[in-house]
Amino acid sequence: MKMIEDATARCCAECGEDGGVTLKTCKSCLLVKYCDAECQKNHWPKHKKQCKERAAKLRDEALFKDPPPKEDCPICFLPMPDKLISCVSLPPATRSSVPIYDFAIANEELEGVSADGYYPCCGKNICRGCVHSFAQSGNEGKCPFCNSDRGNKTVEDGVEDNMKRAAANDPASIFLLATHYHLGRAGFQQDYAKATELYTRAAELGCSKAHSHLADVYHQGGALKKTRFHFEAAAMAGNEFARCIVGVMQSQSGNMEQAVKHWAIAASAGQYDAMHHLRISFGKGFVSRESIDSTLISYNNSCAEMRSDGRDAAIRQLSIVACLVPDAVEYAKWCAKSIRK
Repeated sequence: MKMIEDATARCCAECGEDGGVTLKTCKSCLLVKYCDAECQKNHWPKHKKQCKERAAKLRDEALFKDPPPKEDCPICFLPMPDKLISCVSLPPATRSSVPIYDFAIANEELEGVSADGYYPCCGKNICRGCVHSFAQSGNEGKCPFCNSDRGNKTVEDGVEDNMKRAAANDPASIFLLATHYHLGRAGFQQDYAKATELYTRAAELGCSKAHSHLADVYHQGGALKKTRFHFEAAAMAGNEFARCIVGVMQSQSGNMEQAVKHWAIAASAGQYDAMHHLRISFGKGFVSRESIDSTLISYNNSCAEMRSDGRDAAIRQLSIVACLVPDAVEYAKWCAKSIRK
């Protein structure tokens, strides 16, 4: 039996020729091999159903694997939160001390504010807590990591630094450049085609945020298959926000069991929106009390791991500014200036 299987593995699925190591495996299902593209094309009508079923199964398995660990801030070495509001949480949960409807203190006015700032001088993403603490210690305008003076840098200087790093294939720089084109900021004309090209390049270099932003671009264009693909790719790369969105998409398709699984993974990593969806699902009977209690403990523990005095202080300061500057555009400009991008 083993000899038959080995012989089959060496043969083209279409013509039966024994090609050994020269055969190319079907990238979707990994089940069959071919001599060349022509054999693969000719075999497709017979292989189509099996291939799609197998590919869907493999993708589901990949989707629910344990995600990679969070990126750590290079200064405080604490895990970087998905959103700034994820830093704020009550103490570790127990059934008696943390009621289900009081699972977190969420500074929702900060939902659109990134939890970190990117510094092209050294190519580091640094958490807002460390940025805030460094500025408070009399170093405002300097990079918290390499201590270079950025206070006198113009927007054009920052863009030039960023483009140099992008040319050297730094994924974070490429991603930031893509957002400039996407949003039409930092002196760039809004250009979705260029943004898509750069997001794709950053995603290929391992940037999970780029996958998430690509999904957003394709969603705006009505390309739902590509939207789902990139949100799922971001989720598999450890992006909890994208994982939460995948859960929402599954719930909208009526797949509540899948949706709850995605939300539980994201919530366990400290993602506020996912915990919110689980709370609603619990109220509708889709989640058991035991399951949500377990996820709640993981959620609060993850949030606690991401907290620091510096991050809490930054959140308090930004919350005050958000209330004083209600215009979202002006607030975003203030936030960008505050971290000296």
